[in-house]
This record gives sequence, structure tokens and C-alpha cells, in this order.
Amino acid sequence: MYMNLFGKHMGILFSRTMLLACCALSAPVMAQSSVVQALQKEVVATETAFAKSMAEHDVVAFMSFVSDEAIFLQRDNALHGRDQIAAVWKPWLEAKQAPFSWAPERVEVLDSGTLAISTGPVRDPSGKLISTFSSIWRREASGKWQIVFDKGNSVCACAR
Repeated sequence: MYMNLFGKHMGILFSRTMLLACCALSAPVMAQSSVVQALQKEVVATETAFAKSMAEHDVVAFMSFVSDEAIFLQRDNALHGRDQIAAVWKPWLEAKQAPFSWAPERVEVLDSGTLAISTGPVRDPSGKLISTFSSIWRREASGKWQIVFDKGNSVCACAR
């Protein structure tokens, strides 16, 4: 009887200990998740401001989001660095009407908080879907997010 009682109490103690251990281990994950969620919101705001700079024809603001070492992949080539990107994008930014617009639909951030990816639709001035984009953002030491990779993607009318 003593052993049964002892065994029962040890089982309860073990269960409670395991429960506390699981809670203690999951607390950092929950805290980390809220940090990642906050960073996702930052990237959404940054991507939105980046797109707004195009709509407002603000070359200086647009280029402030682009890292010095950024690479923008185009259909047949790649633009390397802020200067080359500026040379190609400047006519679009200065056009009477922006030739396209975009908005983030999905953002994911590494647990380290250093890199993020944003994706979403690209639309022509009438609102027609013409492409999608994928952008990789790097969080600089200052806390500012800058784009380091960007690629437009063809729209697929594929069955899902």
C-alpha cells in the first residue's frame, strides 16, 4: 500500500514537473513569436512605404529602401547595386503615371529577425494583375529594413 501511494504521488509529481518544464520551454517560443510578428508588421509597413514611393514618383524615397548591394532580378539579366537599379527604375519613377503598383500579401521573417521575404500582386494602372513579386529584406544594424533581392514573377493561370 505504501508503495502504491508513493508511486501515485511520484507519478503526480512527475506529471506536474513535466508540465512546468513544457511551459518553461514554450515561453521563449511564444515571446519569440510575438517579436517575429512585430517584425512582420515592420516589413509590411516598409514594403507598403516602398510601393508608395513609386506611386508618388519619389526617386529619393524609393532608393532609400534599396541596399547598396541589392540585386534586382529581371527577365534576362540582373541589376547589381543601388546605382544600376536607380538608372533602370528612374524613368518608371518619373513617369507621369506609375506603370504598375504592388502590395505585400505575405511576409515571413526569420526567427533571428535579420531577413524577411515579402510577396504579393503587381497590378497595372487599371488594377489588372500583371505579375507577382518576391522581395528579400535585410534588417540593418540601425533597425531599418532594406531590400537586398527583388524579383518579379509571371502570373500563372495554373489550376491549383
